[in-house]
Amino acid sequence: MENRHLPFVAAFILYFCLLEPFCASAGKDDFVYSGFAGAGEANLNLDGAATVTPEGFLQLTDNTANIQGHAFYPTPFQFKKQLNGTVQSFSVAFMFGIISPYNDASTDGMAFVVAPNKGFPGAASAQFLGLLNSSSDNSTSNRMFAVEIDTAQNVELNDADGYHIGIDINSLRSEKSHHVGFYDDEHGGVLKNLTLMSSNCKRFQVWVDYNGESTQINVTLAPIKVQVKPKRPLISVTFNLSTVLTDQAYIGFSAATGPLAASRYYVLGWSFAMNAPAPPIEIARLPRLPCPRDNSLQKILKITLPIVAAALIFVVVMLLVRRQMRYAELREDWEVEFGPHRFSYKDLFNATEGFKSKHILGVGGFGKVYKGVLQTSKMEVAVKKVSHNSNQGMKEFISEVVSIGHLRHRNLVQLLGYCRRKGELLLVYDYMPNGSLDKYLYGEENKPVLYWAQRMRIIKDVASGLFYLHEKWEKVVIHRDIKASNVLLDSEMNARLGDFGLARLYDHGTNPQTTHLVGTMGFIAPELAQTGKASPLTDVFAFGTFLLEVTCGRWPISNSAHHGRKMLVDWVLQHWHRGSLPQTVDPKLHGIYNVDEAFLVLKLGLMCSHPIANERPFMRQVMQYLDGDAPLPEFTPATLSSSLLAMMQNEGLDPYVAQYPWSANSVGTMTPDILSGR
Repeated sequence: MENRHLPFVAAFILYFCLLEPFCASAGKDDFVYSGFAGAGEANLNLDGAATVTPEGFLQLTDNTANIQGHAFYPTPFQFKKQLNGTVQSFSVAFMFGIISPYNDASTDGMAFVVAPNKGFPGAASAQFLGLLNSSSDNSTSNRMFAVEIDTAQNVELNDADGYHIGIDINSLRSEKSHHVGFYDDEHGGVLKNLTLMSSNCKRFQVWVDYNGESTQINVTLAPIKVQVKPKRPLISVTFNLSTVLTDQAYIGFSAATGPLAASRYYVLGWSFAMNAPAPPIEIARLPRLPCPRDNSLQKILKITLPIVAAALIFVVVMLLVRRQMRYAELREDWEVEFGPHRFSYKDLFNATEGFKSKHILGVGGFGKVYKGVLQTSKMEVAVKKVSHNSNQGMKEFISEVVSIGHLRHRNLVQLLGYCRRKGELLLVYDYMPNGSLDKYLYGEENKPVLYWAQRMRIIKDVASGLFYLHEKWEKVVIHRDIKASNVLLDSEMNARLGDFGLARLYDHGTNPQTTHLVGTMGFIAPELAQTGKASPLTDVFAFGTFLLEVTCGRWPISNSAHHGRKMLVDWVLQHWHRGSLPQTVDPKLHGIYNVDEAFLVLKLGLMCSHPIANERPFMRQVMQYLDGDAPLPEFTPATLSSSLLAMMQNEGLDPYVAQYPWSANSVGTMTPDILSGR
């Protein structure tokens, strides 16, 4: 009697699968999601910002800055049939889309990942995609394989460009990567580049195939309109995943946003199979991305009516409180193009509780710096208030501020944006919890003494950041104010070069035209004092003084009742001439330091502070000297003296030397007599 019901039961199961957008776990070694509507905890494990929307999207991030989201298949797969055996062949297919609040930028990316666990404690957002952090990156203990879809260029991770796809093994530094594109079989297999910019509002599909016998990894990308998988993969790498993956592992997705242009990363469909091609995804069932062009009249009214109403209320309120311009800003038409880099004064006012004195982080010649917490994102920031003349070159200055905001390097404090008021400019930076280096060098605020290994790491960090500014970014950036107080320390005591309020940038191979003398006394190169023209070598000069400052624990200029004004460079040079160089090392170290490293840094500081610009090394060479990849050139105090004599006799600088006298005891640094110490 019961057998009569079997056809009915089979039909019911088939009917249920046809009604559902997906029919996951068709077998223990494969599954397919044609959309995610109705997918609950039994079908997916979600954490962070990841969620399944009512429309059937798997949304990994929202448009909040510095967040991450993960979505994993709930049970692990047996990648190795035998313990410590060979990874079997497997195939993955998925459809994705990206929506950014800005048409020309999105950050930071998403990845398909195979990992031993579904959680990633300690993982960082932004360029680490919610998978790793600066400490865990490139560790063999990660046992991780990933295919990243990166939408932001990070030089420190060796990214080739801003929109690329890469194969990652235990690291976000890809084994191989390629700008997004596909080989179009309909047009003879020609490579066609693609754009992931949100203004296109397009959906894409990716295939990831691993051959267990040949250990070949293929990654193929195509627009969703391409119905047949392209014959030629975009990326192909031979790598034995048996040396990486655990016997059982989880598969899923991770995505993360950065501090600006936060994006929403969507997975629309997903399939997987072991030892077989990934099951086809029913594209007709997939939801469409929530793009502006898809808005109906009702949606348009839903958006515009609140805006119109808010505008009317705003006008009324402004009429009532026009005499109380508490949040008044200075805005001009040309600032529209800088969109996301412009902060509202109200947001910064609220973040700092009205710029209360209890939030002051520091006070300098150019203004005060306040700690703030942005109310919407809860992001900690540092806000610097600088006086300015809005009538002179402000458009060019703000353009450079915005350009510098695109700098991304682990040893640079990120400049997030700006705000303007009448007579006042506010620059917004990442907040560095351990403050500035000078407070540690000079014992301010009861900061602990930095031991030598910390100082050496800080020196290399600053050198790396400055090398990136001069040679690795798309433009040459001249910082113009390198000193210990502008070196900030993050939560792990890594050094980051900050305060780009004076920085200038220009194209590689061109001549900078800056002629306004700015900087800090004791760090200004002689040619900068003479001509006002900054260059990478004027930065190198300041870096040389910084090296001596960190090693000696002394101000670059000191005043004495018996000896008058004393230059740190002169003082170190005198000790070297007398053979007493160890006496220049910071006495707070109590003689506990690496003598060879300290002498290298001191001599390199003198070389970088050479009075003749062409005698100074470039930052590429400085990095080689510090890393031990190249020996420091042989030179002595006499070498510096003869170089100075040649400069005075052959380069016609007698009037300048007469105007700005040198120390009588040593070559020292060519610094105007008008400069005074701190």
